[in-house]
Amino acid sequence: MRWTRSLIPTLKEAPAEAEAVSHTLMVRAGLVRQLAAGIYVYLPLGQRVMDKVNGIIREEMDRTGGQEITMPILHPAELWQQTGRWTAIGEEMFRLHDRGKRQMCLGMTHEEVITWLAAREIRSYRDLPQIWYQIQTKLRDEARPKSGVLRTREFLMKDSYSLDRDDEGLTRSYELHKEAYRRILARCGLAFHVVESDPGMMGGATAHEFMAPSEAGEDEVALCERCNYSANVELAISRPRTPAFPEWRLEEIATPDVRTIEEVCRFLNIDPALTIKSLLLVGHDGPFLALLRGDQRLHERKLARVTGEVRPAHRDEVVAHLGAEPGSIGPAGAKLPIIADESLREGRYVVGANKDGFHLRGVVPGTHFQPQWADIHQAKSGDGCPYCEGTLRIERVIEVGNIFKLGTKYSTSLKAMYLNEAGEERPIVMGSYGIGPARIAAAAIEQHHDELGIVWPPAIAPFQLHLLPVNVRDQKLVELAEAIYAQLGRERIEVLYDDRDDRPGVKFKDADLLGLPLRMTVGTRALREGIVDLKIRKTGEEVQVPLSEAVSRAHTLLSRLTD
Repeated sequence: MRWTRSLIPTLKEAPAEAEAVSHTLMVRAGLVRQLAAGIYVYLPLGQRVMDKVNGIIREEMDRTGGQEITMPILHPAELWQQTGRWTAIGEEMFRLHDRGKRQMCLGMTHEEVITWLAAREIRSYRDLPQIWYQIQTKLRDEARPKSGVLRTREFLMKDSYSLDRDDEGLTRSYELHKEAYRRILARCGLAFHVVESDPGMMGGATAHEFMAPSEAGEDEVALCERCNYSANVELAISRPRTPAFPEWRLEEIATPDVRTIEEVCRFLNIDPALTIKSLLLVGHDGPFLALLRGDQRLHERKLARVTGEVRPAHRDEVVAHLGAEPGSIGPAGAKLPIIADESLREGRYVVGANKDGFHLRGVVPGTHFQPQWADIHQAKSGDGCPYCEGTLRIERVIEVGNIFKLGTKYSTSLKAMYLNEAGEERPIVMGSYGIGPARIAAAAIEQHHDELGIVWPPAIAPFQLHLLPVNVRDQKLVELAEAIYAQLGRERIEVLYDDRDDRPGVKFKDADLLGLPLRMTVGTRALREGIVDLKIRKTGEEVQVPLSEAVSRAHTLLSRLTD
């Protein structure tokens, strides 16, 4: 492709609103332009990257036996009403009425539609298993779209769905997808973790996420390098360190003007792990206390799996139910349900006395109050692994894919049934699997860039080679560059030919910004000595090769880089 006939609007300056490196570089390199908050136009180079990623996805999905279909973006509300997600999903769903006043929505995902299709097309056990997939636009009304294409309101997704006779078949389909996703991400040049995750609104019993390490990520995962345990922090289990517990007896102690855990620890000169943090929360069944060690943080999603959605109590509610101001409340003597973190099963602690200006020292959970036990703390770096003697570390990541065992949640609601060998009607056992092409591209930039620009993994680079004549006013040089361009084309090497009449410095900066795997520079040495320069973008390695070998050496280097 010739630069002068292309739309490649590179920019020198970073966009003011950019927060993530990938956002900055995608805009500066002319891959995307923002139409509105969370809505992007993909320009030619950006589209080529997406096509490369989608091509890899299609190859690997076809390898699983998947069949590509296309489902509509506009859905009738009744499908979502039958599964209960019409009311379970909040403002993230775009809802509308058609001219006949029928309720409709724009698809965030396609479980309902695929199940509707399966209910009409699958009759017998002989029709199973099936894997159907699509690469389709999804819409989600994100409250805070940010970080460029990492968090948008309109996005492309490959979603696939497995249809099986039983749980054993679902497990086979699930593992097929897990391996396919590993191959997709590896081919796209990503480092990634496969971690246990919360099924969330998707439902089902088992879920995993594919996470690409990046500081731009909005998720965190807990990892043990000793036994390879890995999980999203929403689900991660950890063993907090065990403090040295003093042999305290139960006593009330005055703590004037002391309200926070930090203030209590300074006042009493104790480890925060020897205190209990008491939080009054209000759920569907009324107020309750949630208890954690003072050195831990509550994980709201973990708690919600136990209690449902909750809110913090207001100050007047705290005083009304516990008789003291926030900062002096505790579980001893409280006439409320109590949920305590598992780490509090052992030890003696300092807690609020439910009396302003006082705390209790020597409180023993299970003796001085009877809680419901649950894992509600957030795993943190330095905690022990739950499965070995290793230590966990927390890493920030970008979610690029997820897989779910749905079971019969959707097939039962939408009556997607089949007849088994005995002629009995059974619900189809389903799985759902999503992967985001734009997130893969952005994560690749996050992981592969330097101070000069993008460093594309070869498999998803918009072009393989950047052909750069330094002076297009030199007719002989242009003729030579044109001949090389034609020969590269015959060898099926994808070339971006920078035929602009611009200063060499500008061209070199743009070449570094775009980050194609290999650059071939045709300068005065090509005319004088028959030598061209090849430069590998990733390593900066430069080699000078004879004109007669330029294309063959480029081919060899690209093959090496791809391998």
